[in-house]
Amino acid sequence: MATSPSRKAIQTLYASTLRTAESFSSYNFRHYFVLRTKDTFNGMQAEQDPIKLSQAYDKAVKELALVNQLYGGLRLAVEEQGDVRTRGDT
Repeated sequence: MATSPSRKAIQTLYASTLRTAESFSSYNFRHYFVLRTKDTFNGMQAEQDPIKLSQAYDKAVKELALVNQLYGGLRLAVEEQGDVRTRGDT
């Protein structure tokens, strides 16, 4: 019988996954994985069945390992450092 992961373990995995997703240099990859991460962990938060929660947690751990191996693509033209404006710039 599978034991359900602790709330702390889920929060730690969420933070690690989100940090990894936000580290992509490619806007498209970054945006996709941030949204996907939030969606995945919202689903885990709503899950009541400990077996399904454990399976979702294990799947998220495996996916984090895969995402860590992905290589981000080139930056988009809109992401060039010289074009970044702060709130005070208008």
